[in-house]
Amino acid sequence: MRHRSVADLMTPNAVVVQRGTTFREIARLLEEYDITAVPVIDEDERPVGVVSEADLLRRHIDKIGPATAEALMTSPAVVARPEWSVVRAARTMDEKKVKRLPVVDGSGRLIGVISRSDLIQLFLRRDRAIQEEILEDVLTRTLGVPPSAVTVEVTDGTVTLSGAIRRRSLIPVAVRLCESVDGVVEVVDRLTFEEDDTATDDDPATKGNPATEHVPATQPRRPAAESARSTPDLFP
Repeated sequence: MRHRSVADLMTPNAVVVQRGTTFREIARLLEEYDITAVPVIDEDERPVGVVSEADLLRRHIDKIGPATAEALMTSPAVVARPEWSVVRAARTMDEKKVKRLPVVDGSGRLIGVISRSDLIQLFLRRDRAIQEEILEDVLTRTLGVPPSAVTVEVTDGTVTLSGAIRRRSLIPVAVRLCESVDGVVEVVDRLTFEEDDTATDDDPATKGNPATEHVPATQPRRPAAESARSTPDLFP
């Protein structure tokens, strides 16, 4: 499985300003490009800070200091790398309380910007694409489960798994792998198993118990309870 990275979702050729850019010009750029913040770069195109709407409002209220990007910006800039996962970028935004991250290359030069709205695009992935990845990559290639054994239904990012997997121990693994697929919002587990490989013959609590004994392949048994598992929210 290949997870999309910051490089896949970021906006290249980002709108930027210089240290000497004025308050009015920054406000005009935010309005014109419908963005909430803009990176401030130096002569080598390295981000040295970020000016946000909040920074502009604070300066307007306080009216203290020069009204240039260098005086207004929050510094140092919190940046992302193009190879980061979208989860790492989202966590960084949440921890640092920012909505946008400048993306820099190995030399620290700005190559783009990733925002919360860019990350949300991940959850607009087509249901068909999610279904194909789960069937081909998760079940067939990774777990060795025949495609005919499990039915995968995807509706608005919610994945429902039904059918019979040979070994019971594979069910939680399959669910976790499906949860990690890009675009999955929730996984509903309706899988059954043919063989309970989680029980031991020497376990008095399971020995002789029909609920935990081997079930023939022609009569798959449903686990005691179904469960719905949700992926962690990117933006709590």
